[in-house]
Amino acid sequence: MNNNLLKVSLSPHISGKGSVKSIMYGVIIALMPAFIAGLYFFGIGALRVTLTAVVACVLFEYVIQKYLLKVESTISDGSAIITGLLLAYNVPSNLPPNIIILGSLVAIGIAKMSFGGLGNNPFNPALVGRVFLLISFPVDMTSWPKPILTRASAIDAVTAATPLAIVKEGLAGGTPYSKLLTQIPSYWDLFIGNVGGCIGEVSALALIIGLFYMLYKKIITWHIPVSMTGSIFIFTGIMCLINPQSNADPFFHILTGGVLLGAIFMATDMVTSPMTPKGMLIFGSAIGILTVIIRVFGAYPEGVSFSILIMNAFVPLINKFCKPKRFGEIIK
Repeated sequence: MNNNLLKVSLSPHISGKGSVKSIMYGVIIALMPAFIAGLYFFGIGALRVTLTAVVACVLFEYVIQKYLLKVESTISDGSAIITGLLLAYNVPSNLPPNIIILGSLVAIGIAKMSFGGLGNNPFNPALVGRVFLLISFPVDMTSWPKPILTRASAIDAVTAATPLAIVKEGLAGGTPYSKLLTQIPSYWDLFIGNVGGCIGEVSALALIIGLFYMLYKKIITWHIPVSMTGSIFIFTGIMCLINPQSNADPFFHILTGGVLLGAIFMATDMVTSPMTPKGMLIFGSAIGILTVIIRVFGAYPEGVSFSILIMNAFVPLINKFCKPKRFGEIIK
C-alpha cells in the first residue's frame, strides 16, 4: 500500500485549483485600492501605520513559529500580511508605532498562533487586535485626523469627529437628523473617502473595487457582503421610515464606519465564517442586525468589529445547523 495516498487535513475536504497562497495574495491585491485611497486622503501617516503593522505581524508570526512552536514558518503564504493590512485599515493614521506593534502582537500571538495558526483560529485576528487596542487605548483609537483635502494647510492635522459620532451625539441630544446633515460630509465625500476615520474604511469606492475583484477571481461569494449590507439597509430603512428625524437613513449607515470593510474583507474570512451559502446568509444577516443594534441603541457609535467577533463564536453552531444534505443511506 502506498502511504503517500493518505492525506490528513482540516475540513473541508474538497480540493480546488486555488491554493492558500494564491487566495491570500488575491486578497492582498483586492486590498490595494483601499491602501491607495488611504495614502491619498491621509498621506504619510497611512503609509507609516500600514508598514508598521505588516512588518510587525510578519515578524511576530516568524518568531513565534520558529522559537516557540518550533514549526516551519508560514509567513510566505501571505496570511500575516493580510492581518497586518486589516489591522492598519482599522486604526487611525496618527496611531503611535508602539500601539500598532502591541496590536500586531495580540492579533498574531493571541488570536492566531495560540490556536494553532492559520485555519484554526475561531476569531478574526485583525479584529481581535483592533478591539484590544480600542479597549486599551480609547483616546488614541478615536482621534481621527482630518483628510488632507479638508485641512487648511499641510501641517494642519487636527482631529475631528467622525460622521457616525456626530450623528450619534446629535440624535442623543435631541437634534433632528435633517439638521445634522449640514454638519457631516456629503454622500459623495463619504463614497470616495474624503472623511475622517480609519485608514482603510473611509473609501466605499475603493472597497467596492476590491469586492468586484474578489468576486471575479472567485475568492469570495456574494452571500456575506450582500446579506450583511442588506440587513443593515432594511433594518435602518424601517427605523428611518418610522421616525426619520430620530434615525439616520440606510445609505448613511452603509457608507460610514466599517460596514463595507467588514462585509467585504473581514466577515468573509474563510476560516472564521460559515462554509455553506445558507450559513453565510444567516451569518451576514446577524452581523448586520447586531451592528445596527449597537449603533442605534448602544453607547458606542460603531458596531461592526464587535458584531463580527460575536458571530465568529457562533460559526460552529451555524455550520452544524446548515449541514449539506447527505446522500445515501446509513446502515446500522
